[in-house]
This record gives sequence, C-alpha cells and structure tokens, in this order.
Amino acid sequence: MGRIFETRKHKMFARWDKMGKAFTRIGKEIAIAVKAGGPDPDANAKLRTIIKNAKALNMPKNTIDGAIKRAASKDTANYEEVTFEGYGVGGVGIYVECATDNNTRSVANIRSYFTKFDGALGKSGSLDFIFERKGVFKIKNENINAEELEFELIDFGCEEFMFDDENGLIIFYTPFADFGRMTKALEDKNINVVSAELQRIPNSLVDCDEATAERVLALVDRIEQDDDVQQVFHNMK
Repeated sequence: MGRIFETRKHKMFARWDKMGKAFTRIGKEIAIAVKAGGPDPDANAKLRTIIKNAKALNMPKNTIDGAIKRAASKDTANYEEVTFEGYGVGGVGIYVECATDNNTRSVANIRSYFTKFDGALGKSGSLDFIFERKGVFKIKNENINAEELEFELIDFGCEEFMFDDENGLIIFYTPFADFGRMTKALEDKNINVVSAELQRIPNSLVDCDEATAERVLALVDRIEQDDDVQQVFHNMK
C-alpha cells in the first residue's frame, strides 16, 4: 500500500510540476504580447490567442487577468524571444525556444546542457532544413460540416485536416506565414478554437536505439526544466 501511495503522490507532483511549467510559459507569452500590443484582448489578436490557449490548459481566469495586469505594469521584466539549435547524440536535431530577460544566462545554460549530455550547440539556422515552423490549430468538432469547413479553410492555408475522435477535436496545420490569417478567419466564422500555436514540425526523423533515445530524452528533459525555456522540439522517431 505504501509503494502505491508513493507512486500516486509522485504522479500527482509530476502533474503539478508540468502544470506549473505550462502556466509559467503562458505567463511569459502574455507578457510579450502585452508589451507588443497592449493589454486589451479585443485590440490585441496575439493576446486573444494566448488567452484561448491558457483556458485550454485550465489556467484560472484570475491567474490570466493577473498576468495581463502585471505585464501592463512598468515593473515587469522585458522578455526577449530567442532560439537555440543543436544536436543530441545520434544526430538528433533539437530546437529550443526561450523567453528570457538575460540572454547571456540563457546561452550559457543551454550550452552547458548540450555539453553535459554529449550533444553540441549549433549556429542559428543550422536546423532550418530539418524543422518547418507551422501553425497548429485545434477546434471543437461540434455541429460542424467538416468537409465544407476544410474546403473553406484551404483559402487561409489549411493543411493536413485530421480528426481526434477521442477528444472531439479537429486538428489542422497552416504554414507559418498563414497563422495570423487563419486565426482571424476562425474568429470571423465564430469557430470554437481550443488552441492555436506555432510549432517546429520535423521534415525528417532519426531512428535511435534504446540507449541513444534515453540519452536524448534526458537532454530534452533537462532543457525543459530551465526557467527560460518555453518549448523544445526534436526529430527523434
């Protein structure tokens, strides 16, 4: 019974830790959006999108409102969006997105993680041939003529229209350049958007043995624990 309790407690703390990290990431995204476009969601499309994503993560309304209020104050740190590209063992490409108020610290930390796990930090643009930045949209599959909607959204860059029946969702992609257009189109059509975000989608995958995969995942996990890190993408199969 004791072991079962400890396992459940560990899983519970892991969920809390993951949720806390997600809320921190959203908080930084809110700060960047507010600094760039103001605190009014009605006048700031990027902020509206972030708020929808926050709600999809079950972030409480008062937490969202508090993040917007803090971001609008003059005392809030100015976060800079920076990216890092490198390789883990086995030639696995790893792309790191950060939001930091101290770029020197972020560079030193990310470099140390790659070095510790036998990887190497590369130059900016070194993974452009591996990853393609795309918009990933999730909408509720409620009272929707999916075939008709897909046809309509093609004009706004819709690609790879897929169904997630388990969660009652429709998922589709857009090129990076069409992300804003698609966001506005869905708003104009009053489509219930669960989340809309930009991701780095790998064009090719690397097949690794178990030992290599464990080493790569250990590196990814360590990077994700860094407070400056927003998202990590890799192309391991």
